Amino acid sequence: MRNPYFFMERENKLVKVKILNYPSISGIKKADFIFVLLCAIAAVIIIMIPNGFEKALTTKNKAVKAEIIEVDNDRLHTIGIIKTGEQLLKIKILNGEFKNLSIDTVNHFLGKLDLDKVYAKGEKVFTVLNAEGGKLTGAQVIDRYRLNHSFYLMLIFILLLLLYAGWTGLKIIVSFFFTAVVIWKILLPGYLKMYDPVIFSLMTTIVLTFGICFLVAGFTKMGWAAFLGSISGVLLTVLLSVLFGSLFRIPGEIMPYSETLLYTGYMKLKLSKIFIAGIFISSSGAVIDVAMDVSAAMGEIVEKKPVIKLKELIVSGFTVGKAVIGTMTTTLLLAYSSGFSTMLMVFIAQGVPLANILNYQIIGEQMLLTIVGSFGLVSVAPLTAIIGGFIFTGSSFFEKNIYRT
Repeated sequence: MRNPYFFMERENKLVKVKILNYPSISGIKKADFIFVLLCAIAAVIIIMIPNGFEKALTTKNKAVKAEIIEVDNDRLHTIGIIKTGEQLLKIKILNGEFKNLSIDTVNHFLGKLDLDKVYAKGEKVFTVLNAEGGKLTGAQVIDRYRLNHSFYLMLIFILLLLLYAGWTGLKIIVSFFFTAVVIWKILLPGYLKMYDPVIFSLMTTIVLTFGICFLVAGFTKMGWAAFLGSISGVLLTVLLSVLFGSLFRIPGEIMPYSETLLYTGYMKLKLSKIFIAGIFISSSGAVIDVAMDVSAAMGEIVEKKPVIKLKELIVSGFTVGKAVIGTMTTTLLLAYSSGFSTMLMVFIAQGVPLANILNYQIIGEQMLLTIVGSFGLVSVAPLTAIIGGFIFTGSSFFEKNIYRT
């Protein structure tokens, strides 16, 4: 029988440490397996539970895939680069109750390049059918059909993750799925139900951070260090978002589709608070990433040098953190600015002075997202290093509870 204890020299003292053995399933820790399973089940349950905003398609409305078999452009007019008028389309339904039936419909143009779509014969389109009493009465072409491409892209992503990372890849997939479900079915409906956006978003972010960190790292020292480090960075980002969000006075209506949302019947929505919440939510992923990078690096250091001292380990964590935030801050800049490249090109083409550009509302929005998010990154790296130093060297609570083989 193996000795369940070993001795380590720490701070010039000989410390007795207990080795904890955890049941495993084919090399997978049982606790990790159960947690992954619970998160997957929770995600499925969340999808199935109504959030109060579902408007299921009735017998009068059915979404189907269709093919355009005829196009009439006689009523389509082009003025410069803008198209007006309408296209007369004949489509053939490819699935569902009315499969193989053909019906005429109209594609109206609004004179907006970002909303108008010009269809051609042979294209597959996503269509909503109107039916009454089992008879087809009308159809509306919504957009080009992309669901099959989305499915293939997601399938390739999942396969690559599983091939490269195995069990960890499966945990990442569950984490990705769980995060998407929580945002779609809990966070966004919570806004519509008039929950305080900042507080509700913070609670949701903490839950997601817990799930992501422990799904990826398991209930290990690395997971605890990443989680606690992430939370510290998120809290600082929340404070900065609230403070500078009010100072910059960026109206929440600047967000896409805000006006449409208000006219839909949600005039009392606190869009400014939703915008502030979006600042720290959008940066929380990068914060978790940095915390996990620092935590994983410190875990490897302890693995190779178990007798490392607290101060020495924290310094190593600081060194790793400096390298990580050096690239991650630039990553945020690239991620946020790429979506506004056409707008920036307009400013450049018109010779708008830099001071004018920086004072625009929409540029102020991007500055808030980028700089406040970068503050979170700069803070989470040293905080994770300090927290991880105490956890990995087995100080206090962690000495007797989190050592693993």
